[in-house]
Amino acid sequence: MKEFVEYIVKNLVDHPDQVNINEIGGTHTLIIELSVEKSDVGKIIGKKGKTINAIRTLLMSVASRNGIRVNLEIIEDEKEEKKAE
Repeated sequence: MKEFVEYIVKNLVDHPDQVNINEIGGTHTLIIELSVEKSDVGKIIGKKGKTINAIRTLLMSVASRNGIRVNLEIIEDEKEEKKAE
């Protein structure tokens, strides 16, 4: 799953080297945390959230074949926000 998300996201952003993906596994649910460059967050979310919803739909389709549930979360870097204040 991690490689699948990584492939999609790296082809959407301007800074593919800044893409970080973390998987947190549970018994029946897999949480995927995604963090990207601050300027690329809008590209991942898309207009009215259409891009992120499409990525989540693809993930759910792949996960259902494997009998698990997946939740994709975008993590914003709190360190950068604190520096700006």
